[in-house]
Amino acid sequence: MALGKLFHYALDAALLSTVLAGVKKSSGFSPDLAQISNPTARSLAETYLGFGESVFGIVQGSVVNSAYFTHGNGSAGR
Repeated sequence: MALGKLFHYALDAALLSTVLAGVKKSSGFSPDLAQISNPTARSLAETYLGFGESVFGIVQGSVVNSAYFTHGNGSAGR
């Protein structure tokens, strides 16, 4: 059971990091890591966010090459 919880928390952390990468990609806003005074914590945060950007890039590349997605102009369904 402890292994299941650990896996669940790791997946949640990866999803949150990926969402933050998507926000950065679409809006340009990202967490201000310069406000983290501890160099070790700042490095961990940079690694964490970098992982999310990698996952986001993989997902984005998969979607671009998928037959299930089309590129629209944002007015679909209006």
